[in-house]
Amino acid sequence: MSTLKLSIVQAHLQWENPAANRANFEDIIKKLAPETDLIILPEMFTTGFTMNAKPLAESMNGPTIAWMQSLAQELKVAITGSLIVQEAGAFYNRLVFVHPQGTLECYDKRHCFTLAGEHEVFSQGKKHLIIDYKGFKLCPLICYDLRFPVWARNTQDYDVLIYVANWPKMRINAWDTLLKARAIENMSYCIGVNRVGLDANGYEYNGHSACYDALGELQSIPEFEAEFIQTITISKAHLERSRSKLKFLDDKDDFTLLV
Repeated sequence: MSTLKLSIVQAHLQWENPAANRANFEDIIKKLAPETDLIILPEMFTTGFTMNAKPLAESMNGPTIAWMQSLAQELKVAITGSLIVQEAGAFYNRLVFVHPQGTLECYDKRHCFTLAGEHEVFSQGKKHLIIDYKGFKLCPLICYDLRFPVWARNTQDYDVLIYVANWPKMRINAWDTLLKARAIENMSYCIGVNRVGLDANGYEYNGHSACYDALGELQSIPEFEAEFIQTITISKAHLERSRSKLKFLDDKDDFTLLV
């Protein structure tokens, strides 16, 4: 497949209310599904960015993942976003990617946000995830991971970086700058999906969800502050032409990452 349709869902999240958030996203997903291949939801899309993990955590057989699988299979579309998962006595900020057939792939957030004490509640992820989907290799990461270029370095020949986030307004300039930088330095598409609104801790989120191509050119229409849905078509041929003409990845440093 030479193109892929990706849908950004920039939404307000109901604080610590998984049922309400699932209901809201279900309406959105059902409307989007006929026109897209992949629907991308924000970080902790069922709860907002909370450290109240124990009462809100779900298992991999819990209601949210079952809901994602049911919708993906019914609508024949892939769905991804992160939520709080408890496994083997530990809590994870876990991105779940559900294929249209209902199969799952998962990535646990590597860089816990120490400023909010995330590292005191959640266990750190140890592995990258590269997803093969409709002819594209996708590398999903989560929010604070954006600040760490070594972790995102394109040593696995991926085509698309995806960041799901709850990135606050007060530091949104870093979000804008780093999304573009990750695209350019890795010669890949880079997509960031953020939330909007105010959370129960008083933090304001103003979106700035975006898609950049391998040259750092904006492919999406920027929408700030408000809830926002956009479907972007990305091209494998465009990516390959950029990489063939500008062979910057051939000159990257070799290294071994110790995790």
